[in-house]
Amino acid sequence: MAAGREVVLLVDGYNMIGAWPELERLKERDFEEARDRLLDLLAEYQGYSGTRVYVIFDAHQVPGPGRTYKQQKLTVIYTKENETADECIERLVGELSGRGRHVYVATSDHVEQRVAFGKGALRISARELLIEIEQNRKFIGEALRRTPPVKRNPLDSLLDLDIRRKLERMRRGGTDQDAE
Repeated sequence: MAAGREVVLLVDGYNMIGAWPELERLKERDFEEARDRLLDLLAEYQGYSGTRVYVIFDAHQVPGPGRTYKQQKLTVIYTKENETADECIERLVGELSGRGRHVYVATSDHVEQRVAFGKGALRISARELLIEIEQNRKFIGEALRRTPPVKRNPLDSLLDLDIRRKLERMRRGGTDQDAE
């Protein structure tokens, strides 16, 4: 995604669940687990990429005012009654677009992609977002493998062996005189 400007990603949650093979399989067994897995993947992506992620779930047939909350620093939105995820995303594109900010919409719905593009957002398909998330996870894994293990006590190697023994005895409950 774009560098140098704030990047916002609006994700059509149920569209991703239906488009990503892992989530599609998970959905058949446990829909809530598929939704939670999507949020976990997107939270990890947000943390690594610095992109501000909003995940929108379609609840337009559920009575009520909708709901917005933070989960793992993601903004999760359940649409209000009679509002589709597409309508919510279009509204958010209008609210969030502005100078210094790139807004992306992640959906594989071609009509929604065109509408969002017409309102100034850039589009990313479900497949493209999955590829980007997988690449980021690979980069994280490589970085962790390259990072040398952290020593428990970096000062330990700087101390004389006799002093280390005395300190260890003291740590275990003895006194400095017990060490002699």
